[in-house]
Amino acid sequence: MAGTKKRILFITMATVLLLFFIFPYVYMVLQSLAPWDQVDKKLFPTILTLRSYVFLKTGGGQASVPWIGSFFNSMIVSFGSTFLQLATAALLAYAISIIKFRGAKFFENFILFQMFFPTIIFILPNFIIIKSLHISNNYLGMILPLSISAWAAFIYENYFKGLPNEILEAAKIDGANEIRIARSIVLPMSKSITTILFLFLFMGRWNELMWDMIAVTDVKLKTLNVLLSSMFGPYGGYPGPLYAASVILSVPLIVLFIIFSKNFKEGMNFVLK
Repeated sequence: MAGTKKRILFITMATVLLLFFIFPYVYMVLQSLAPWDQVDKKLFPTILTLRSYVFLKTGGGQASVPWIGSFFNSMIVSFGSTFLQLATAALLAYAISIIKFRGAKFFENFILFQMFFPTIIFILPNFIIIKSLHISNNYLGMILPLSISAWAAFIYENYFKGLPNEILEAAKIDGANEIRIARSIVLPMSKSITTILFLFLFMGRWNELMWDMIAVTDVKLKTLNVLLSSMFGPYGGYPGPLYAASVILSVPLIVLFIIFSKNFKEGMNFVLK
């Protein structure tokens, strides 16, 4: 009997906490679907409408704001940066942990050392570099400076060190070179950790604001995050569309998490060890 009461209490507390955490998102979705005269005035709108989303697509006759284009800009730079971060991290970690070349210890320590620095201190040097390369106001200017992740390299390195040496040695005996070992053995065995790195890196890049504000001034190239932050003043009288834009901003993250939830759980088991 006592065990049943504890179980009911635990379920009740878990439910309350879950509702507490998801309430802001539910509120945002409801307000994005509410008639404009009910936005932020009623928790549950009397009717639901897509007017706010239509406004984002057409501009509502108020201004030519590329909301939909900015969404695709976010997709391009987020996938581009995330892919490069994964590729560079995997190559560096493989070289350090599997090949073990001369100077590998220096690079291993440098990765740890670099992780202590806040990324904001690299903004000015990165901006000077993209200006000198004439790639500001360009997708490359947004992607390349955020194409390396020391954290991802550190996670990969520790994961690769835990792989069975017997499998790698057997592949070398069979005549496999380093490229084939990495492509056919190491990376397939790292699927779960790659998934969790992809999700975290993509989420971080998708939510990036400061760099994208600095690197691009052309409104047609702005990401949804930047455009949304800059519209609170001009669109202060249109809170419904701002809620709608916020919902759209969150959709890719939710979809990716649902798709890769199984691999995410497996990868988290390693990260939390």
